[in-house]
Amino acid sequence: MAIPVSELQKIAPSSIIELFELQLVASLHGTATVYRFHAGSNMNANGELVWNSNSYQRFPVEATGFEYSGTGSLPRPTIKVSNILGSITSILLTVNNTTAHNDLTGAKLTRIRTMARYIDAANFSDDTNPYGTPDPTAEFPREVYYVARKSTENRQLVEFELAAAFDLAGVRAPKRQCIQNICQWVYRSTECGYTGTDYWTANDEEVSSASSDVCGKRLTSCKLRFGATAELPYGSFPGIGTFVA
Repeated sequence: MAIPVSELQKIAPSSIIELFELQLVASLHGTATVYRFHAGSNMNANGELVWNSNSYQRFPVEATGFEYSGTGSLPRPTIKVSNILGSITSILLTVNNTTAHNDLTGAKLTRIRTMARYIDAANFSDDTNPYGTPDPTAEFPREVYYVARKSTENRQLVEFELAAAFDLAGVRAPKRQCIQNICQWVYRSTECGYTGTDYWTANDEEVSSASSDVCGKRLTSCKLRFGATAELPYGSFPGIGTFVA
């Protein structure tokens, strides 16, 4: 990514282009579909705007509240999407069949901003950008938010309130609490990584049966499985990370 500083410093810079990507989550919404759209007009007949070879559909949308203030609070933008044809209600009904009353909560919305001189040549009738040379890396820092809730739904529009990933209700940072000398990873999972055929009980007593194999979630339990001097992730033991004795 290269921030278009030189273009912004011109006396008459080209227009800022605002694009949106809405990424659904399969476990919540039943699909991982990505919706790409923009609110402006375009230079071609079909209303699509092409950025970095991706097509963004023209769609009536109004997004506000992205400004940061000096008060320390994070912005909670809102996005209003036209529902005249019932298309948004249709999406919500499909999503709610997977997770009742979800209303797209948890979907990731990315705000992308670039400038007219950098958009793909495919946007123009003669495949030549008259404002400058296309550059898919020239964009402002992307802003990523998640749908916190649906605030309005009627025949005219649907409005969503957005929030930063760590500003969602019930979410804390870090996601996993650090507890001294206790491993919180799932034994024999991709987190833990142990796949051996040596088995121990929760009290670190060796057994011959896999059915009796239980990790004690302690440093000693990890050492039995991986060895005290093995080169492991985090410079320590995979199920625990760095230990503080």
